Amino acid sequence: MKNISCSVNFFVQKIVLGVVALGFVAAVTESCAPRPPYRTPIPPAVSRPPEAPTLPPPPPPPAQESVRQPLPQESKIREQDLKTKGPVTPPAGKEPSKAANIGETRTSPETVGPLPDDSSLLAKITPGIPPQRAASLRLTEEGRKLLDAGDPGKALSRLEKTIVVDSTNPYGYFFLAKAHYRLGRYKESLNFLDVAESRLSEEPFWLAEVHALRGENFRALGMPQKAEASYAQALRLNSGNRTAMEALSRLQAEGSSNPR
Repeated sequence: MKNISCSVNFFVQKIVLGVVALGFVAAVTESCAPRPPYRTPIPPAVSRPPEAPTLPPPPPPPAQESVRQPLPQESKIREQDLKTKGPVTPPAGKEPSKAANIGETRTSPETVGPLPDDSSLLAKITPGIPPQRAASLRLTEEGRKLLDAGDPGKALSRLEKTIVVDSTNPYGYFFLAKAHYRLGRYKESLNFLDVAESRLSEEPFWLAEVHALRGENFRALGMPQKAEASYAQALRLNSGNRTAMEALSRLQAEGSSNPR
């Protein structure tokens, strides 16, 4: 009996040891098994409210035709008043300029008082003047003295040298015109006067002399109206021009003594 009980105990101990060994092996096996990889938990999706469907823009309102309002009665009255009134005249002091007569330049209608005598050519020879102009002015002065002495032929040859020495000398052209007038060459005189006028436009005293001599040529050519216009222009530039005053008085006297 004792041997049986010992065998039973021994057998039970083996079973217990086997169970313990199996549990230990299972624990070791479980600890050695590969663990699943760690994953970050995905946050739950936030539910968004559904977007409202976009609607097409409303069509533009139909264009309304602008209603034309009648003009006020006052404008009609003004139009009628304008029709009854006369033509519009320019303001005072701005009268439309009239075309100048032949041989007469356009200048201001106001008459200038007597200008100081500027006929001395030697006084124009200043220290800073070019030598050619100085020589030309001296020849011009000599030609003028010959004209005053009544020798236009000799004066002409002397005056022709003035523009050879200095072709820009305006006084040489004027006295050349005067020499041709004394010799009866009125058309040649008028041609030289045109040149002198273009070069003496800034000298009223000499410009009046040009118009007075032009009037003398027109009078000699039998053109009294052009001559009178030239004399009047000379007096507008210089009321002290003796040639124009005497000639204009003579023409007016001839016109009154010979009425048509």
